[in-house]
Amino acid sequence: MTDRMIVDAEHSERLPQPPKKPHLITSDAEALDVAAGLAERFREGASDRDRKRQLPWDQIEEYTASGLGAITVPREFGGADVSLVTLARIFEVLCAADPSLGQLPQNQFGVLALLRDIGSPEQKSRIYADILNGLRIGNAGPEKGTKKVNVSTTRLTRTANGFRLSGRRFYSTGAIFAHWIPTRAIDEEDRAIQVWVRREAPGVRIIDDWSSFGQRTTASGTVEFNNVPVDPELVFPLWSFVKRAGLAGPISQLIQAAIDSGIAAAAITDTLSFVRERARPWVDFGGESASHDPTIIHEVGNLHALFHAAQGVLHRAAAVIDDVAKSPVTDRSSAEASVAVAEAKILTTEIALAATEMLFDLAGSSATRGAHNLDRHWRNARVHTLHDPVRWKYHLIGNYELNGTFPLRHQWN
Repeated sequence: MTDRMIVDAEHSERLPQPPKKPHLITSDAEALDVAAGLAERFREGASDRDRKRQLPWDQIEEYTASGLGAITVPREFGGADVSLVTLARIFEVLCAADPSLGQLPQNQFGVLALLRDIGSPEQKSRIYADILNGLRIGNAGPEKGTKKVNVSTTRLTRTANGFRLSGRRFYSTGAIFAHWIPTRAIDEEDRAIQVWVRREAPGVRIIDDWSSFGQRTTASGTVEFNNVPVDPELVFPLWSFVKRAGLAGPISQLIQAAIDSGIAAAAITDTLSFVRERARPWVDFGGESASHDPTIIHEVGNLHALFHAAQGVLHRAAAVIDDVAKSPVTDRSSAEASVAVAEAKILTTEIALAATEMLFDLAGSSATRGAHNLDRHWRNARVHTLHDPVRWKYHLIGNYELNGTFPLRHQWN
């Protein structure tokens, strides 16, 4: 497979396998057990996949077969409806094993959260059934080539042959592996909508041009829509829900914070292994083992304290959203969820960057050898923590606490 692969739904080099009905997970405990088992297998080969930029086609099929992709489907539609605390922990576990692979389902869960907020009973029934039957949701991200991230020129038009979608999007994590690709667009009145298209629909073209130095195998590149036919039942009028309080934004952000927590966990684990097994003690210490160097012991203690603090705030944020979801969501409770997640996003960003940098300080210069590929942890942390600027999380929290200002509602809050 080349580093740049064009995958065209009409002249495809590779498409996802046809969906197969996956295992049905029925509880939070089972979901966590399944994730732990997958993580053990995904950890094997993760470094090589990163080094060679080898897309995880087989692994994503194994993930889907496990049933984890359907764990947030509501019970009334046949799913496990696990808590968001469980969902966050699962993303942590998978991303500690392979953060690129672990990130791939992010948009499936984000889109399903939005469906819960705005979908009609008929839309929910149809889409949840697809997920339970093994279909995957990808994403066609922000507009490509515009100066603002929230500006869309992707357009849905009505023709004599029905609705058609045209546009060019980027940061399309998971689209290359997906059966459904939702995207934002504008309708003929320039109103914001979400449109779902099938991966194999004529006019859908995926360009594997993701060339970032981190999160290398998420294939978060370009998706093009060229006069793609659209089912009118799968057009969501986002414009009509702008003022409706919901939880899709906080849930999306919770997942991003959990990914960073997983990256931090992986870096800390590899730091401890390298110090124990390979690092040489510094001459001024005089001891026989680097693992008994008091300065290293101090820093390892500091890393663990910071990691567990960030993880605790992450799990608390998930619990806040779980609690808010038990009642009709209001402007205030939606804002409280966004603030709680912003706090988690700040701390998981900080520990991911600190842990991946401290790895080399504690492990020493031999840890920088290419054979170890330990720089992938820093590369992954540096790239993923840029998902949305954490400096604006400080602003969000401060403006809420100082001025009582509720955060704007969108996928980054």
